Amino acid sequence: MIIGSGNHRYDMNPAWAQLPESIRFGYCHGIVTDSEDNVYVFHTNAPCVVKFDPEGRYLASWGDEYEGGAHGFYLHDEGGEQYLYITDTARGSVVKTTLSGEKVLELGAPDLPNAYDAERKYVPTDVAVAPNGDIYVADGYGQNWVHRYRANGEYVGSFGGTGSEPGRFKCPHGISVDVRRGEPELYVADRGNHRIQVLTPDGEPIRIIDENMDMPCSFFFHGDEMIFPDLHSRVTIFDANDTFVTHLGEDQLAYKQQGWPNLPESYFRGNRFSSPHGVCADRSGNIYVAEWTVNGRVTKLTKM
Repeated sequence: MIIGSGNHRYDMNPAWAQLPESIRFGYCHGIVTDSEDNVYVFHTNAPCVVKFDPEGRYLASWGDEYEGGAHGFYLHDEGGEQYLYITDTARGSVVKTTLSGEKVLELGAPDLPNAYDAERKYVPTDVAVAPNGDIYVADGYGQNWVHRYRANGEYVGSFGGTGSEPGRFKCPHGISVDVRRGEPELYVADRGNHRIQVLTPDGEPIRIIDENMDMPCSFFFHGDEMIFPDLHSRVTIFDANDTFVTHLGEDQLAYKQQGWPNLPESYFRGNRFSSPHGVCADRSGNIYVAEWTVNGRVTKLTKM
């Protein structure tokens, strides 16, 4: 099934992932590709990390310990070594691992009595790493803060808090560091405010992007373009100037259905998305989309 137009035409395959009988997807929240274009899916059933080759063939799995809380998922190259950064919403933790699941670093809730207590929970949803190694954690389902750490886990500071004014958030669901303009800029998917905020590495507001989106979840930068899953049933591409390029697989009826995002499989259409939650691209520009649905769905968009 061909979707898109112009330079953004793709063959859409929602049955790409070939799972063994012993594994069943839960909510598919995160997805990344490594330097060899292998694909890792992060979902809420055990084992939570499932590795596939570019053709969708199953390779390996691990990560039972993240069952029920698997959420943010980010792959970062550090001096030729690749690592996965994971957020676990059920356990309130951020974990750095090797590609095979060996734990390297773990971050718990920051010691901030003015922000967190027994009633005000810390629920991290995404993580990003800057060129200097600093780690940024978005507390998207908790108290709407972004926390900054050094590469060794040393706490640096926090910014944000609940609100709609620049620099404040309402569900900072996804976070990424963009270097397309030369200097690092922090992109935050301020999902509850229906916008993207761009900030300095210190958390100072730079600009707000609030057109041609509804509920942005996260980001993936590929070349000069930014790809992001819009939970309201589409994947969106912006150019290097943060200008709209196209929507892919848009379904303006899906998110309006009773029970969404947990719609029955009988509703799904092969050329439409229901609830895109994670996205990535390989070296050839093929796009992979993870959806938050009852049985999970992973789709490959092969660039034409």
